[in-house]
Amino acid sequence: MNEIVINNFRRIKPTMLLLPLCIIILVIIFLYWQDALNVDSYVQIQKDYFYFLNSKLSQFHSFEYNLTQFGDGLVFLALLSILIVYTPKVWESLFSALLVSVILSSSLKEIFSVPRPATIFDNDSFTIIGKTLTGYASLPSGHSITTFTILSVLLFLFMPKKAISKVLWTILIIIVGLIIISTRVGVGAHHPFDTVIGSLIGVFSGIAGILISRKYKIWNWIENKKYYPVFIILFVGSIVVLILKIMTVPLTVFYLAIISLIISLYVVTKIYLKK
Repeated sequence: MNEIVINNFRRIKPTMLLLPLCIIILVIIFLYWQDALNVDSYVQIQKDYFYFLNSKLSQFHSFEYNLTQFGDGLVFLALLSILIVYTPKVWESLFSALLVSVILSSSLKEIFSVPRPATIFDNDSFTIIGKTLTGYASLPSGHSITTFTILSVLLFLFMPKKAISKVLWTILIIIVGLIIISTRVGVGAHHPFDTVIGSLIGVFSGIAGILISRKYKIWNWIENKKYYPVFIILFVGSIVVLILKIMTVPLTVFYLAIISLIISLYVVTKIYLKK
């Protein structure tokens, strides 16, 4: 499987970065056309959409709350932890991509300083699921960036060879991503455009991460089994963090993440002890 990933690596071109950038430019043009390139107007033009989506999506309270956790890197990566053994190249790209995403997310949140829905709207006028998020870090949605960063890496690295399979695989990834990022509106944490822009930044980060890891080889040590103790420690630490999360909010997705980590911990430890 690692060979498939390596071959797909070679098909990724820097020009692919232009796609998410072009769509972001179109979004900016739309906002300009709507005279919404200032914070107040940006929030107001999507207020009705926010209320509509929030009212519809929040009806699935438990589902939304569980699904939105995929935007948490710890949870999503925990479910992919076993790939360290079978396709370490994926993790090389993920590390680079997530590093890019963190830099972009933190920088842009600081630059735009858009208030979250709970900061600017009456909290009794919409549904908030989970912790009430306030402040001025709504744009872009960090969970959306993380979701599409990871999904983009999986999209390109596991891309099938046949044309029809490529189309179906791409559609599947996009649909899954859109469902996940929509939960950020459903739980009352973000405005709709926050998630759209965040997803595009995520796609950019995912492609950039693949290109960086391919060119600079900074994560090649991941394949070396002598470094498995690093992952053993990371897995154990992640399990502890997830247990603490469960003690506060016992979500199903946290249990699934722990099970995935325990399996990966067993496999990695077994391989390391045999080397």
